Amino acid sequence: QVHLVESGGGLVQAGGSLRLSCAASGLTFSRYTMAWFRQAPGKERAFVAAIRWSVGNTYYADSVKGRFTISRDNAKNTVYLQMNSLKPEDTAVYYCAASRIVGTRVKDDYDYWGQGTQVTVSS
Repeated sequence: QVHLVESGGGLVQAGGSLRLSCAASGLTFSRYTMAWFRQAPGKERAFVAAIRWSVGNTYYADSVKGRFTISRDNAKNTVYLQMNSLKPEDTAVYYCAASRIVGTRVKDDYDYWGQGTQVTVSS
């Protein structure tokens, strides 16, 4: 059974940083792309970043490029999202997800989802 458990969310001032973690189990990791999505109130769930577990290729939404970094720790089966220079518009629930489609940014391509972690950026 697949489990994705996010942690690390919280309240931070604009310009600050947070690191989100996603602990994964029940997957053959080398076959998956892991991603972060976010959903703000009243908005659709949107792609943030993804990493191809086997080779480490990364993909980013334009809105976070240069500020966010996705990475993975093979030994801990954990994916991270380092978020720097946070802005109020980054406020959302952040979700970890897994897909067998390489590098996809499409929400419906993701088969497994975590429960989400709230990130709030104050101005």
